[in-house]
Amino acid sequence: MTSYRNLFLEIGKTQEEIDKRVNDTFNEIFYGADKFYETTPDGSMGYLVDTGNIDTRTEGISYGMMMCVQMDKKIEFDQLWNWAMTNMYLEKGENKGYFAWSVDPSGRKNADGPAPDGEEFFAMALIFASHRWGDGEGIFNYSLKAKELLKVCLHHEEMYGGHNMWNEDGLIKFVPGLEFTDPSYHLPHFYDLFAENCFAEDKPLWKKAAAASRDYLKKACHEKTGLSPEYSYYDGKPYPDHIHFGGRHDWFFSDAYRTIANIGLDFEWADSNNEFGQWCKTTANNLQEFFYNLPEENSRGIYEIDGTVLEGKALHPVGLTATIAQASLAADGKFALKAVEDFWNTPLRTGERRYYDNCLYLFAMLALSGKYCIY
Repeated sequence: MTSYRNLFLEIGKTQEEIDKRVNDTFNEIFYGADKFYETTPDGSMGYLVDTGNIDTRTEGISYGMMMCVQMDKKIEFDQLWNWAMTNMYLEKGENKGYFAWSVDPSGRKNADGPAPDGEEFFAMALIFASHRWGDGEGIFNYSLKAKELLKVCLHHEEMYGGHNMWNEDGLIKFVPGLEFTDPSYHLPHFYDLFAENCFAEDKPLWKKAAAASRDYLKKACHEKTGLSPEYSYYDGKPYPDHIHFGGRHDWFFSDAYRTIANIGLDFEWADSNNEFGQWCKTTANNLQEFFYNLPEENSRGIYEIDGTVLEGKALHPVGLTATIAQASLAADGKFALKAVEDFWNTPLRTGERRYYDNCLYLFAMLALSGKYCIY
């Protein structure tokens, strides 16, 4: 059995304390006074609400599924997947076979296109569910649904005449119809596993995607700060279009927080005894050093990827604290355990913006406790 590092033990917490904290975090998100998990009246479906935008997103539904399979919560997993297939799945049109990225809590679609980070989390969560609980029937034949979804992502153009989610070089797109990417979407540790759990003919393509994303991440993360932009060109250069996407996304802001957390998890799950593993370690150390060397008043702000401090404050400061800590899966610098301790001492966020922060919070809790596992 694979052994996963428990960094909370390394800062002196007991296993009992750790188990309680992880369980309490899940329960607060799903069932507590500040929950953002809701179920339909008949109990057949469930959904996580983006409390800042009052919608449900493939990001949140797929994140919830990953949380549930990691926590062995099959009932909630099936409720979420039923919601996705009932209210988000696109049965016709140019995006047939994908999932609408935003849906009203009533079940009405707000969008007719996907956001690829949802599809990749759906697929990974389904594969883990198949391995952990076994396949059921219909939409609950998890492994078949994962294989079908992975096929659509790679071959949409030939299957339905639309756009693939990965380009010909193996890099994930921001959305299928646009030719740029989002560094936080790059999950090579997922693609390694997709290659082992897809239809056999697509195995080489997922191996190519894993290698391509690892090469890409080295370009997208700044060599001195470890920071990445929210959106970028395929060569890693920040994407500067401020007009079409509601403002700037070439800076280190909300989406970008996830990149270092993903790098930490890749270091934990994949072979880290190689050149990319060393790069992960260096990048995680650099990012933590950047934040811990900032003046307190600028420590949760907005930044160019070279570290230039801009006006304004982070929209999701708790989520940022969580991902700085998750970097410690790879980091071995002087701030690695301090970041974990600071995260442990940070409570879940309350208020209208709690959805995104607390999703990143639970993922960090799972990862740093050795409970974010491959199944």
